[in-house]
Order: sequence, then C-alpha cells, then structure tokens
Amino acid sequence: MDFLGLRNLAIIERALAHIERRHAKVVDIDRVALDDEKVFEMLKLGNSIGIFQLEGDKMRQLMRRLAPTSFDDIAALVALYRPGPLSENVHNDYADRKNHRQAVSYDHPDLEEILGETYGLMIYQEDIMRVATKIAGFSMTEADDLRKACSKKIREMIQAQRAKFVDGSEREGYGRELGEAIFNKIEPFADYAFNKSHAYGYALIAYQNAWLKANYPVEYMSALLTSFRDDKDKASIYLNEARQMGITVGVPDVNESFGDYAPSLRQENTILFGMSAVRNVGDALVEKIVHERETNGAYLSVYDFVRRVDPAVLNRRSMESLIKAGAFDSLGVPRLGFLLKVDEIIDVTLSRRKDLSLGITTLFAALGGGEDDNDWEGTEIALSDVEFEKSVKLDFEREMLGTYISDHPLYEVENALAAKTDGTLVEIRERGEELSKAGRAFTIGGILSEVQIRTTKAGQQYARTVLEDLGGSIEINFSARNFEKCSGFLSKDNIVLMKVRVDSRDEELRFSALEVELLKLDRGLDELRLMLRPEDLTSSSIAALRDILARYPGPSPVIVETGADGKAFKLGPDFNVNIASVVADLRSEFGRNVIKA
Repeated sequence: MDFLGLRNLAIIERALAHIERRHAKVVDIDRVALDDEKVFEMLKLGNSIGIFQLEGDKMRQLMRRLAPTSFDDIAALVALYRPGPLSENVHNDYADRKNHRQAVSYDHPDLEEILGETYGLMIYQEDIMRVATKIAGFSMTEADDLRKACSKKIREMIQAQRAKFVDGSEREGYGRELGEAIFNKIEPFADYAFNKSHAYGYALIAYQNAWLKANYPVEYMSALLTSFRDDKDKASIYLNEARQMGITVGVPDVNESFGDYAPSLRQENTILFGMSAVRNVGDALVEKIVHERETNGAYLSVYDFVRRVDPAVLNRRSMESLIKAGAFDSLGVPRLGFLLKVDEIIDVTLSRRKDLSLGITTLFAALGGGEDDNDWEGTEIALSDVEFEKSVKLDFEREMLGTYISDHPLYEVENALAAKTDGTLVEIRERGEELSKAGRAFTIGGILSEVQIRTTKAGQQYARTVLEDLGGSIEINFSARNFEKCSGFLSKDNIVLMKVRVDSRDEELRFSALEVELLKLDRGLDELRLMLRPEDLTSSSIAALRDILARYPGPSPVIVETGADGKAFKLGPDFNVNIASVVADLRSEFGRNVIKA
C-alpha cells in the first residue's frame, strides 16, 4: 500500500509491463533474489540515478565510499543519509569500518551483541532503544520515551532523560562516565533518525528499482522517463542517464511508439519517445494511430498511413508536428520533403477516401476489374529527397519534443564542459545552499536556451537567461551592471562558460552571473590532465586514484602533472577514462583544482 502516493510503485508496474511485452515474461518483483551481484556492482559505482532514495549526488558519493555488498547495506544507506547521522559523521565512519579503513570499536564490549551488524555504530532508532535497555536498564517503554524526547528536541525533556540514563548506567554497573559518553552520541543522533523497519521498507523499494535497472535497463528507464515526462528538468537527467548507460533514445515512430516512452521491439537497446509528447498531438490521436496499427498491421509507407488512419489524425498541425519530430523517419522519407507535400497528399487522399465511401472508383480501377489497389491511383504525390540542415532539424525536434533527441550541440564539447566547470547544473543545484553559504563564485557551462533582455525603469538593460547542459537547466540573471560587459555573449544557442554566485535567501536558489565567455576548445580535450603535488602522491592517494579511474573506462588517456617542476606522467591505456563521468569523483577525492582545464 502506497500511503504516501509516491510514483515509485507505478514505475515498477510500468517496467514489469514493458518486460512482459518485450520478452513475453512475467517477473514477480517481490520474489527476486536480494543478493543479485549485478545490482551491487552497479551501486558500488554509484550508478543509482533514478533509484528511489539513492539518486542524490552526495548519496551516490557515500555509496561509492561504502561500496554496498548486501541488502543490509542498502537499508543502512537509507538510514545514514539523514541529518542526525550526517551531523555526527556516522555515515563516513560506517563506510570506513565496513571497508576496513577504520577499526571497529565499541563503547563497551557488551554492546557488540547489539551493534555488531552495524560495526559498533548506532544508525537506527531501535539501536538507541536497545542500548538504553542494556546500559541504563530502561524498559522498552522508557527507551521509547527517550527516543521521543530526543526527536522532539525539547531541552527540558532531554536533560531529564540524560539524568535518568546516567543514573541507570551507574545502577547497572557501567558507571556514570560511560553513560554520559553514550548519551552524548544519542542526543544529536536521534534528530531525524530512521527506525529500522522504515529503512528496510524503503530499502526494499530501492532494491527493486535497482534490480530492474541492472537487469532490464531499457524497460526500467522507459518507465522512469514516462513517470517524469511532464518534469523537464528530471526528464533531462534521465535522458542523459540513459545515454550514459549506452541506451539510444529515439524519436517517436508511428510504427512502434505508443503514447508514452517504450522499448523498441525492432531496435536493440533503444527507447522510443512517446507520440503523446509531440506538440499538437494529444492522447486521443495517438490512440487512433496505435489502434489502427495493432488492428491491421504496420504502416508500409506514408501513403499507406494517410489512407488508413482516422481522418481526425490528418489535420495540418498534428501531421506537421509528427513530421518535424521524426515520427515518419522509419518509413524512409526525408522530413523536409514530406513536409513540403503533406498538405497535397492529405487533400488528395481524403478526397479519394470520400469518393470510395460513395462507391465512386477510378476509370483504370474499373477497367482493371475493380481491384482496390488501383482505386488509389494518382494519390501518391512524389516527394523530393531534400532534407533540413542538421541544425534546423534539431531545432524542430526540440520545438516539438522539448529536447534534442537524434543529436545535441553539447555532445561534442561534453568533456570540455566537465573539465572547465565546477560541476554539472544538477550537481550545482544540489550544492546550492552550501555554495551560497560559502559565498564564493563558481564556474558553470552549457548552451543558452533562452535569452530575455529587459529594461529597468531607469532605462538600463538587464537579462534573464536559461543555461542548459546535458542533464538539466538553471535560470541565471544578469544585473544591469554585468549585462553591459557580458551582452556580446548573450545570444540564444551560444555555448558558454559563466562565473556565477548563488543566493539561497527565501528558500529559493537565485543565480547571478558575474562573467561570461564563449567556450573555447584549447585542445581537443581527448586527454585528461590532473594536477597533483609530489607530496600528495602517497600510497593511499595512488590507490584511490587507480580505483576512481577504473570505475569509468573510456577512450581518453590520463596525464598526471606533478607541480611547478613541469613533470608529467602519461598513464597506460588500461587507465583511459570517460572524462565527463570521472571528473566529479576526482574532484570529490582530490579537490576541485585537481583537473587542469
């Protein structure tokens, strides 16, 4: 029962339906093994975008540090990423103890039986309650009162519970000093801590999401994209994630697409855009296209399509939108060539359909014995093979679908953006409050998808812009003062780098630009250059570097420069990486200046 009304159960149901349609196989998601190695290999790499509770940037950093190997670890991740454990660094301690980077210790040997499975740490509310019964002799009712007092943050109640806990610790023979030490850990930890049953319930949904993503990636990502089809920012994230997973997201197809995203049955590892997402094409028209296709078979040509579909589909706006979105590409016609003749084709076809409905046939059909095929003679208006320029074609795709599909202007500069910026726009948004408090400027980059120039009452110009990268978008404002020096770069579709600040007052992130420049490719960025001082090259840092590079294999060689002496070492081909993917982890481990832009 989904009392919270979350979308995750619906995503699971859609994914299971796709699996059944594509593989003729019914998967019982409540009976899948909870020790699937593919799931844990995926989570160890932090590839959890689109997975319930596990997709935030900092959560993925913690996951890579923790490297989960069991279902219990997933429940622990859910519980650890809460204000209480985070404030006490319990999340990092758990990860380090699990991976033998820190020794497991207990405040008292008697606590091993309670905290053994969590490496000596209290991470669930039940841990607090069981420690209280063991050390302070509390009944379970008294232990629950302790939990409530800490979670409500009422100082008088907490102090009363502290005195009771310390007295109990002395009475049970553990001493007041141990009682004080343990209570000092309980008090801040209880702030927003999860109970174990809650964490395990969430972990089960997260695991089921992860199992589907690991074992049926095309079906799962189709379901995920459908669920977020009306959320442009989220859809961009998941479209980019599908691409990173090696999944092709194709334009809509009248012969394969449904209303929503769906796996292609003809093309391996491909998700097709839903036709309902096309501008000016609603669910009702899509239903008519799909119904005819499933009743009488695939459309053999554009002429076959216009002859068979319900006349309601053949209105100018809908047909033009489907053409511009690429929905007829699989029928072998150029988009521009079809667009130039579509009105004529529709008119002559509808006219002939009307004649046929009245029993009127053509002369040649009558002389030929009334064969139906000849009744369409003269309706196949020839199409020229002209096609839109690539940039125009992409612009139409974006206009009709809300995003680029068959190509993207940023694909060729993805590595450059990763190396020259302080993070993707999604990562920057997640770190918004932290960056606001720090007060420092940072660099972001992408393509200007909107530029609106406005004028103040005093007659000064300023601008509101929207910057997009492959995973999201951010609104950025240029004050009148900064607009004057930056205006030359503010044209729609320019690919730029911006130095910005963020203000998080009023619980809303506001980004203001300080500087802007066009992105220049000083070199092809077919290599990744790292700056590490000689004193930083310890055995542990080298091991961490090897581990990070191994996570993201790709085509680009890695060169390590070691400070002012200019020495550089080119790592072997075994360490070639995907630059766009590896940068975030390198900065997390070695600092933002490790990448030489």
